[in-house]
Amino acid sequence: MAYFLGVDTGGTYTDAVILDEAANVVLGKAKALTSRHDLAVGIGEAVDAAIAAAGVKPADVALVSLSTTLATNALVEGQGARVALIFIGFDDADLGRSGLTEALKGDPVVKLPGGHTHAGTEVAPLDLALLELMVRELGDEVSGFAVAAQFATRNPAHEIAARDLIRRVTGRPVTCSHELSANLNGPKRALTAVLNARLIGMIDRLVAACERHLAVVGIDAPLMVVRGDGALISAAMVRERPIETILSGPAASIVGARWLTGASDALVSDIGGTTTDVALLRDGLPEIDPQGARVGGFRTMVEAVAMRTTGLGGDSEVHLVTEGLKGGLRLGPRRLMPVSLLAVDHGPMVHAALDRWLMSEAVGEMDGRFVVPMSGQRGGLNARELAVLERITVPMPMAAALTSRLEVAALERLVARGLVMISGVTPSDASHVLGRLDSWDAAAAGKALRLIAKRRTGAGERFATGPEVFAQAVVDQLTQQTVDCLLEAAFGEDAGFAGEAPEALARHKLTTAGLTQHRGVVEVAVKLGVPVIGLGASAPSYYGAVGERLHCPMILPEHAGVANAIGAVAGQVSQRATGTVSSPAEGRFVAHLAEGLQVFSTSADALAALEAALVADASSRAKEAGAVDLRVTVDREVKEVEIEGRTMFIEARVTATASGRPRVAH
Repeated sequence: MAYFLGVDTGGTYTDAVILDEAANVVLGKAKALTSRHDLAVGIGEAVDAAIAAAGVKPADVALVSLSTTLATNALVEGQGARVALIFIGFDDADLGRSGLTEALKGDPVVKLPGGHTHAGTEVAPLDLALLELMVRELGDEVSGFAVAAQFATRNPAHEIAARDLIRRVTGRPVTCSHELSANLNGPKRALTAVLNARLIGMIDRLVAACERHLAVVGIDAPLMVVRGDGALISAAMVRERPIETILSGPAASIVGARWLTGASDALVSDIGGTTTDVALLRDGLPEIDPQGARVGGFRTMVEAVAMRTTGLGGDSEVHLVTEGLKGGLRLGPRRLMPVSLLAVDHGPMVHAALDRWLMSEAVGEMDGRFVVPMSGQRGGLNARELAVLERITVPMPMAAALTSRLEVAALERLVARGLVMISGVTPSDASHVLGRLDSWDAAAAGKALRLIAKRRTGAGERFATGPEVFAQAVVDQLTQQTVDCLLEAAFGEDAGFAGEAPEALARHKLTTAGLTQHRGVVEVAVKLGVPVIGLGASAPSYYGAVGERLHCPMILPEHAGVANAIGAVAGQVSQRATGTVSSPAEGRFVAHLAEGLQVFSTSADALAALEAALVADASSRAKEAGAVDLRVTVDREVKEVEIEGRTMFIEARVTATASGRPRVAH
């Protein structure tokens, strides 16, 4: 009998489940806090508890699969390591396209002549001596490199040469854009490569932490990781291509939702600590986003489920809106460590600070906020940032870490790099005050909300009369923003509203009136036409009110809190390889292969050669990813035109997909 272990590492919790593969039932499940300082701790606690609950022996586990929201959360929150972009054959204007400058956030760019034409011929030679000099000058400033060359998908020679040199000189990880996508659009490929390079360290630590604990408890089974399209890949492969794990957690949640409910048509909404992820199940399957995964404002070239990811979760930052006389609230997109959670391990410090702040009639700008040191690479920090970081050796009130307002920007930079985390009031704290949660320090949550409720609106009035009133306002705001997320997804998927902006439709006055069933001279009614499957540990706390607002059935399955971990072991291994045949002149057909260009006299010969190479590549990568019993499909898109009665070949795109079930140990 084979048992499967599914693990999901989120921003707040790490979940683990044991599935009986033959009976298709959950035998045991468990949750543990995600331990940012050492991910192995949280993984270990969840795995050990799930195995104990299932009553199985570790040696009987035949497959381990991991899903995660860490990469997605990092992009949503704008975090990640400092990297350098090697930009070959592009100009300054290209940096401003596809959000590349915004994604770089001031990280160094090395621009070099080179690259290739659309036909794959060299534009200019690559100056490797100059590249080596510039790479050496960067020293320890960066943790990794991204390499993007003009038309590298037609000829990757310059990217490969640059990659080999950088690895030899620095020993640091290098991401080539052609390895992540076969599509054109160089700046967008460069953006995807930059984000991948930024995530390598984080995902490597996660995989290593999981492998360490599996070895300790005696689980000798293949470790797989969920990709953004719901398929599985080997842990070794994901270390090179961590960008493929963006939307890994949400993809696993969709697979889990289908497994748990058997629903054919529904909106799946998964609320975590940092994000809310919404996707549509249609005929039991999610759609793949044809434009590439969009996360944190960036449109990547990563194939993933069509998902709307919003920075809204149980640990979202609570912002006070002070403009105008009435005031209001806004949640996210940044995740904070809830004050009630910080107080679990640092209670005396947290309570002493909160008591001191509450004694004052006026509330200081930084009152109620703490800073928590995190581990990470420090290269590229300036003197002021280093000085602030040196002071934050233990969790402390934010004001104690800063000597002047000039250091606030330095602290924000440290937060963006993931070297420091801020602790403050979140919806999780509000839920503790209202008695909906009792996992952490409810007394600390009550003090923190009493403190923030004392702040003043533009009219000089306090935001709330007490912690309970403020807590309910926070939960109501989370309900409203969740309703907006679901409506955006619904309008975006409804063909009847094609071409319209889903964000505007979701907040339109008619939509708002319809949700409240407006009755006047005009009567308006709006409701969702499909049920919502609510997933996530906090879904039962919040989603009842969401279903009422949207006038639709709300499905909260029994194992909703660990749906991601279930989905992690219910997927398939799949690998795709894509290539192009071009025709630069009549009677000349060029197959753009990984090892270089091959010229043929007929399109049929060129297509056959490309197809054979792609089938071999996809099959090889699928086996490397851990698949057995492969099934291979080939799709051809041939562009031709009729000219004076003759059919002229323009270009062809061939895709080979190899998929199979995960290889198990027994």
